[in-house]
Amino acid sequence: MTDAPKNKLAQDAFLPRNTRRSLPIALLRAREAVMSHFRPMLSAHDITEQQWRVIRLLAEQETVDASEMADKAFILAPSLTRIIRSLEERGIIAKLKDENDGRRVLLKITPAGMAIINEVAPESRLIYDRLEKQFGREKIDLLLDLLDEVSTFNEGA
Repeated sequence: MTDAPKNKLAQDAFLPRNTRRSLPIALLRAREAVMSHFRPMLSAHDITEQQWRVIRLLAEQETVDASEMADKAFILAPSLTRIIRSLEERGIIAKLKDENDGRRVLLKITPAGMAIINEVAPESRLIYDRLEKQFGREKIDLLLDLLDEVSTFNEGA
């Protein structure tokens, strides 16, 4: 009879035996697989992934509070500051003062920003069409629903 170290057994019990079944790794792997199709398209339009998230959000809403944008776009505040500056310098977004609260900065997409959205949208649609053809609309909808559920996970629940 061999005696395995007790702490080794306890440690292994909490680790997946195969990283292909590790949720964090699987999510990253899936993100990379999908984004590998979008990155070249965005690069061709001189837009980064993070910049695209910002202008996509602004295209969906008339204005977004700058402090809320970090949460909505999943970008750290220091990075977002640089992204906003770059997009503003390029004329893609504009900063506005809130009429009710002078401390609040609102972001708005400009006509030049909407032009980028309109240029990228057909190419983006083709990528989504390929995903749908490969996996089916039902699986994509199910995956999105499950990811929405997972995104509400918190440690206190």
